[in-house]
Amino acid sequence: MIIIPAIDILDKKVVRLREGDYSQVTGYDVSLEEMIEKYQSYGTEFVHIIDLNGAKNDFSNQQYLFDVIRKTKMKVQYGGGVRSIEKVQELIDAGFHRVIVGTQALTNPSFLKDLSKAICGRDKCENKVVIAIDVLDEVIKYSGWMESSPIKLMDYVDKCLSLGFFRFLCTDIDKDGKLGGAGIKLYEKLLDHSPFIKLIASGGVSSMDDIEQLSTIKVESCVVGKAIYEGRITIEEIKNWNLESLISI
Repeated sequence: MIIIPAIDILDKKVVRLREGDYSQVTGYDVSLEEMIEKYQSYGTEFVHIIDLNGAKNDFSNQQYLFDVIRKTKMKVQYGGGVRSIEKVQELIDAGFHRVIVGTQALTNPSFLKDLSKAICGRDKCENKVVIAIDVLDEVIKYSGWMESSPIKLMDYVDKCLSLGFFRFLCTDIDKDGKLGGAGIKLYEKLLDHSPFIKLIASGGVSSMDDIEQLSTIKVESCVVGKAIYEGRITIEEIKNWNLESLISI
């Protein structure tokens, strides 16, 4: 299992939200450029960047983010406001390692089918496209976690799998931003339902003990944000964990 450092951007600033609530914002006195440079200096090759403005259909950040991200040699897993197949292809063609889709996949019935045709013919869906599943009490949320989907969680997973999408970023909203531990029970349910999915865990990771727990249930990777900024997990620990994980593969 690999640890992927997360950087959330709101109004061009590095922040973290609590339970996805835009009124509960913690800001950090560091820029996106500085965070990327810091991760690179420690040998980290993968970073997870979310445009929180874009998640609310506000694209005022987007050009800034694209300019910064395109300058880095790191592999970037990017999400926030990816609303069209054209945008997914644009990001992939621009060199983004993975593109996260969420709201559009839930609200547009044909989106995933059309995306599968467009992307899977060029590359495997699982390698370039990540399906975001943001969950609160087993209800899927979207549009910056402000709306609820009527689609049942496992039914949605099955639909995605049938179209060739195997990698999922699952955020346990109840855990997110609280540093209270990862949503182990939720991830276990998903993996019991579909053991072969490539699951990226997100939300609540507060220590290396949480990382150890996640590794035992065979998630592919986990996203860590606030725990880094709050000094609960160091970049050195992430580097060492990822090196050991690569050696053991």
